[in-house]
This record gives sequence, C-alpha cells and structure tokens, in this order.
Amino acid sequence: MHIVITGATRGIGAGLAAHYRDQGHKVTGTGRSAGADITLDVTQPADHAAMSAALAGQAVDLLVCNAGIYLDKGESLETGYAPDLWAQSFAANVTGVFLTIQSMLPNLRAATAPKIAIISSQMASHTRAPGGSYIYRASKAAVLNVGRNLAAELAGDIAVGIYHPGWVQTDMGGRTAAITVDQSVAGLVDRFEALSLDTSGVFETWDGQAHPY
Repeated sequence: MHIVITGATRGIGAGLAAHYRDQGHKVTGTGRSAGADITLDVTQPADHAAMSAALAGQAVDLLVCNAGIYLDKGESLETGYAPDLWAQSFAANVTGVFLTIQSMLPNLRAATAPKIAIISSQMASHTRAPGGSYIYRASKAAVLNVGRNLAAELAGDIAVGIYHPGWVQTDMGGRTAAITVDQSVAGLVDRFEALSLDTSGVFETWDGQAHPY
C-alpha cells in the first residue's frame, strides 16, 4: 500500500509512519519540520499544490489526516480564547484536513480500495462537554462533521472513517495521558484495516468502540 500521513514527524503520526514502514508499505509522511518526506503546512494552499504535484500519478491507498493543533489548553473563559487562536485552530484542524483530502482525491481515486482516516477526538462529541478547551472542541466537532459529509458524498467511491486516537502520551496529550503512542497506533491500524465502503462514516475510538456523535 501507499499511505500518506500528515503530521508524521512526531507523536501519533510518526508512530503510524514507522509502523507501516516496518510492515513494508510505502509511506509518504508530511510535516512542517525537517524529517518529513514532503514539507506540508496544511494551512497553506501552495503547500498542498506542491504536494499534489510531487505525488502526481501515484495511487494513494490510505490517507491519514493526522496533523492538528491544540492552542487553547488552559485558556480562561473570562479573558482567553483570542480570535487569532480560533482562526489558527480552524485553519489547521478543519480547513487543513479538507484541503489535504481535496488535493489527494485524484491519487485516492487511482487506488483500488481507497480510504481516508480523519483523526478527530472524543472531545468532538456532544456527550463530552464539560466546558473548557472551546476552540479545540469546536474544531474537532467541525472536522467530524466534515468527515461525515465526505462519507456521504464519496459513498461507493472512497471509504471515510473518523477516529478518536485515545488520550495519548505525546506533546499534546502530556506525560500523564492514559495510553502510549504504540498502543494508539496498534488500535488505529486495526481500525483503518477494518474500514470499508460498508462502514464509511464511522466515528470510533482507537480500541474499536463506536463513539457517540
């Protein structure tokens, strides 16, 4: 398989890239920093155009939209959540995902059984609404909505799954998070393998549980 993973230079993305490479698959990992196979800031249309040109004619079996940011952790309701935090977060977590998928559609359609995996969060769900992290929660809810609508529009063509990767011990999740990167990666790989046109539109946890929207 040829697998494209955004945000592949650290955390879950790096773990997924390493796993698939160890399994002998071709992996194109993107990121903003050195070490990426393709430099991609998902908020920049020019970067998407360059990636599309670099991968022209190459089928992509699995696109993992993993890149994302969490800028409003610990913000105060009374004084925080500045407008620029909203703009940056939605540009990366929502628009960036959409632009990535849009730019890779020709490559996905060249594959036999193409799949798109969108990394969202349990914080996208209306059942997980304790307050706080308003921007991150809203952006992950929005990308969940994007994924569900893509699954409808691409029905019979490309399978789309949306996933909560777990609370993972990464720079974003922190050292006290519940699971390791390896645990998250192992679960997500199983979820991606199980994804099909028949199950397109699912919102699942890393360990295979259906998550309420």
